[in-house]
Amino acid sequence: MTEPAITPDLIASHGLKPDEYQRILEIIGREPTFTELGIFSAMWNEHCSYKSSKKWLRTLPTTGPQVICGPGENAGVVDIGDGQAVIFKMESHNHPSYIEPHQGAATGVGGILRDVFTMGARPIAAMNALSFGVPDHPKTAHLVKGVVEGVGSYGNAFGVPTVGGEVRFHRSYNGNCLVNAFAAGLADADKIFYSVASGVGMPVVYLGAKTGRDGVGGATMASAEFDDTIEEKRPTVQVGDPFTEKRLLEACLELMASGAVISIQDMGAAGLTCSAVEMGDKGGLGIRLQLDHVPQREANMTAYEMMLSESQERMLMVLKPELEDVARAIFVKWDLDFAIVGETIPEDRFLIMHGEKIKADLPLSKLSSSAPEYDRPWVETPKAAPLGDVPAITPIAGLRALIGSPSYAHKAWVYEQYDSMVMGDTVIAPGAGAGVVRVHGTGKALAFTSDVTPRYVKANPFEGGKQAVAEAYRNLTAVGAKPLATTDNLNFGNPEKPEIMGQFVGAIKGIGAAVAALDMPIVSGNVSLYNETDGSGILPTPTIGAVGILSSLDDLIAGRPQAGDAAVVIGATEGHLGQSAVLAEMFGIEAGDAPAVDLAAEKRNGDFIRANRKALRACTDLGDGGLALAAFEMAEGAGMGVALDSGDAAFLFGEDQARYLVATANADALLAAAKAAGVPAAVLGRFGGDTVSFGGDVAPLADLSNLYRTAFAKAVA
Repeated sequence: MTEPAITPDLIASHGLKPDEYQRILEIIGREPTFTELGIFSAMWNEHCSYKSSKKWLRTLPTTGPQVICGPGENAGVVDIGDGQAVIFKMESHNHPSYIEPHQGAATGVGGILRDVFTMGARPIAAMNALSFGVPDHPKTAHLVKGVVEGVGSYGNAFGVPTVGGEVRFHRSYNGNCLVNAFAAGLADADKIFYSVASGVGMPVVYLGAKTGRDGVGGATMASAEFDDTIEEKRPTVQVGDPFTEKRLLEACLELMASGAVISIQDMGAAGLTCSAVEMGDKGGLGIRLQLDHVPQREANMTAYEMMLSESQERMLMVLKPELEDVARAIFVKWDLDFAIVGETIPEDRFLIMHGEKIKADLPLSKLSSSAPEYDRPWVETPKAAPLGDVPAITPIAGLRALIGSPSYAHKAWVYEQYDSMVMGDTVIAPGAGAGVVRVHGTGKALAFTSDVTPRYVKANPFEGGKQAVAEAYRNLTAVGAKPLATTDNLNFGNPEKPEIMGQFVGAIKGIGAAVAALDMPIVSGNVSLYNETDGSGILPTPTIGAVGILSSLDDLIAGRPQAGDAAVVIGATEGHLGQSAVLAEMFGIEAGDAPAVDLAAEKRNGDFIRANRKALRACTDLGDGGLALAAFEMAEGAGMGVALDSGDAAFLFGEDQARYLVATANADALLAAAKAAGVPAAVLGRFGGDTVSFGGDVAPLADLSNLYRTAFAKAVA
């Protein structure tokens, strides 16, 4: 097969700018082959090289006594005591999910699970954070149905509980949905596997499923904006098989226990290219590959296709040669491919052979660590204008606007399609705050949540970035967990626009300030840029995934209010309505500044909740929708009404931060404890009855509950 001539159009179609191509010519001293062009395109695209974000990612706090391994590996590793570690990460599959929602979302789940078990961990929990366009957009219902089915079908078949997540709708996602997938696993802290290759002449082994043409060029596609050629990009979406992945998990864990593994890396974005280059580069070694030995499921595949295929359920490993027979037997038993496809070499070379021909011969270190790195120009987001006068809001009408909108309605339609109880260790399933999973065979448990409020980030990237971390901290605290660490999934538009880069920089600074103040270092993450269609970008959406620990299940706060319990707010209420959910849903108003986040108050109030957990029957953090939405959700979940004394709209729907709503049978003791700790606290009303009353504005619980529980399906079905 004749390889195409390297032309400016071909270079541009590989996502390489003219100056980047010039840099390639300087590195190799000649024109690249077609396969080499594909390899540079894969390694130097935004999705793999982080060329626009590296500078700012380095500023994030990533260390702490609890951190065993921070960013740079497949996933972050955090100590949970007793010789155990939790391994977790969040990653985007945005572009593929818009092009082909079922497979895009399914392979996003598959990829994040591999990131976790490639480090030697058995996955124990999954989450997802989904952002879609407005419900009446012609594509939205199709995308919601396909993505939710894809997430459920892969996670359910693989056998990992989906314990949390979020779903939002906004016009900015009309042409570019977001699918952020999170996975966490457990491992012994002294048995973590890394991707650093070591030793010369060691066999490089291909494991798992066969290579096909699906996903060729996927990483490059994920680093580009969408336009009217979107349908042509369908072949760049991978196809997943969760049953093969389940076998791959078991085979890999058995292989790791055998002592045969020197290093191991899953094949994700840019497939064989990225996995081989990363392993070699981290170990200061070269890699020689013989592509004739790569297991293939399609005939006449070229070197270019094999190197850039993103077929799923595949791993690459450097093996101890004396244990080759042991390793091969494990994979034969699990009916998976095991093929020696190359070896480590002492020279700084990435040498690709196909037949007798050299298809690529490149300096390996220049593919990864010498990728372009940009200090993109950025402008600070202008300070938001004050909110000004807002229309009158009657309390029950405001509540109806929230619970009748798909962003705030009950999400059972989504999470009932996910298996949340598989493995038998789920303590709190989706729909009741942070998900909680027992650490099997111990008295401990882990809590998981994901959070961001994109409206806040657009209005004020710094405060919005802080708020995403603070809300994750509160969600973990509200179930009694001590926050441990975070992973970030930073979804933004085109970084070549200074105002978009300014959003990114501001959010990073806010996230950094919050994780430092709340002792929740970032241990892993993913950046997804160019989330734009025809020049129109998404709301900046830096999703924060967070993990907390309960040293004993006795510390869990998971009750429901009982009739007669006092409704108590912990934290100060000023009535901040800027960028609030009620104004957005009732009137389409997205104006004013984001609420300010006082990190010292967040820490103090969170510590107070955990210290006084025994006095709390139920607890939820206060975020979107303020006190009104939180009180309704807490009461409705217990099948009872609630009466709050105030009918003031700002008091009820304001979104001041560092606050919790709790139900308690002993309000006097709780208020006394709060006073002693210097924590603002006040009784707002009572739980009970069969109506919801805010300052005397009353509606039947049954009526509101029906709206709340049917609105989502009506909007997207």
